[in-house]
Amino acid sequence: MIRHLATACCLLFGLASAAAQAPLVLPMAAPASAQLLQPRSVGEAKPANLPAPLIAPSAPSSNASNGTAVDTRPLLLDSRDIALGGAFRATPIWQTWKGRFVTDHGRVVDTGNSMISHSEGQGYGMLLAVAAGDRVVFDRIWSWTRANLMVRDDELFAWRWEPNQRPAVSDMNNASDGDLLIAWALTEAAEYWGDVSYRVMARRIAVEVGRKVVLYKTKRGSLLLPAIAGFSAQDRTDGPVVNLSYWVFPAFERLPIVAPEIDWSGISQSGLDLLKASRFGSTALPTDWISATDAGSRPADGFAARFGYNAIRIPLYLAWAGLGERDHYTPFINWSRARRGALPVVEVASGRNAETYSEAGYSSIAALLSCVTDQAALPGDLRNLHPGENYYPSTLHMLVLLAAQMRYPSCFRG
Repeated sequence: MIRHLATACCLLFGLASAAAQAPLVLPMAAPASAQLLQPRSVGEAKPANLPAPLIAPSAPSSNASNGTAVDTRPLLLDSRDIALGGAFRATPIWQTWKGRFVTDHGRVVDTGNSMISHSEGQGYGMLLAVAAGDRVVFDRIWSWTRANLMVRDDELFAWRWEPNQRPAVSDMNNASDGDLLIAWALTEAAEYWGDVSYRVMARRIAVEVGRKVVLYKTKRGSLLLPAIAGFSAQDRTDGPVVNLSYWVFPAFERLPIVAPEIDWSGISQSGLDLLKASRFGSTALPTDWISATDAGSRPADGFAARFGYNAIRIPLYLAWAGLGERDHYTPFINWSRARRGALPVVEVASGRNAETYSEAGYSSIAALLSCVTDQAALPGDLRNLHPGENYYPSTLHMLVLLAAQMRYPSCFRG
C-alpha cells in the first residue's frame, strides 16, 4: 500500500465494484502428507525436505482455571525453506494480472491511485514474475525499475513515480518494503535462473537496507524504519515510527542467501515482538503506523489510528513465512470474522468500523487466515482474480494464492 513518507501524504486506494468473471481454475496441488509442522519461532532450525502439513481440526480445550474456551489447536504453518522461482502454477491467472497491471515497458500501474507506480508495486511484479517463471516480464519490470526508480545516490529506490508530473520522481525518499521486495525478487531470480547479475544487485540492495534503515541494539531489538528520512527519533518527537506491514517476513527467510551478515532473524523477531506489544483498543489490532519508543508502543502522531490498508498485509506475511504462534494471529482472526462480506477498516480506539474493503481481493487474506487457523479450504470464488478490481486488492489476492500454493496446498482441497 502507498505509505506516508517524508514529504508524501497518505493516499487511499480507490475501491471499485467487482463483476462476475468466467473462472480460471487453479491447478490442484498433490495431496499433502499428514505430518504436523509446529509453529516456528525466529532462529529455530528449519525442517528440511518435509512434506507440506495437513492437520486434522480438533476442538478447543477449556481453561481449567476459569472455564473459558482456549483455542489450543495447532496452526497449519509450514516454515520450510522453499524457493519462490516457478512456484506459481496458475499461468492463466498470472497472464490476467500482468495484462491488467504491467505496461509493455515494465511499469506496474497502481490503477486505484491515479495510475502512479511505486517501488512496492515493482517489487511485487518482479516476485510474481519469477514465481510464474516468466523471465521476459521479470526483466522488463526490473529494467524499468532500475531506469526510473534507482535514481538516488545509493543502492535504494525512490518510492514513487507519477506519470503526470515532471519530474516524475518528486520525492527522493525510499520505502523499505519496496527495497526489500525488489532485493528478495532478485535473490529468487538468481537462484531460479542462475544469473549472477541478479545476485550482485540483490546483495547491494539488501546490504544497503541493513546499513541505512535498520536500527540495531534498541530495547526492542533490530527495528526496521519505513524509510531513511522522516521516521527516526531525530526526525520525530514520537520516533522511531514503524509500520509492521513493512516487515516482509518471507523475504527475511531468503535474503541471507545474498547478505548473510545482516541480522535478518533479529529483524523478524523484533516484528513478532512488536506485534504483541502493539495491540490497541478493544480489538487488539495494530495501527498502520506505530510509535515504537523505549517507553512503549502507541499509534503514531499525525496518522489515522486505524488498522487499515497497510496493516492488512501483516497476517499475509506471517502465514507466508510460516512464522508465529496462534496468539500472533488471534486479533486478525477475530477481525476477519467480525462481519460477513466486506472486511472493515477499524478505528482502534473505539473499535468502530470506519469503512469497508469492498473488493474481493482483500477477502482472500481472511480466507488464508481461515485455512491456516481453522483448516478451511479457500472458497471457490477466491481461487481466481475478479475482473475490474484495482491493483492493490488484485495483488494481495495473487500473493495469497502464491503463498497457499507454496506452503498450504490443502487450502485448495475440494
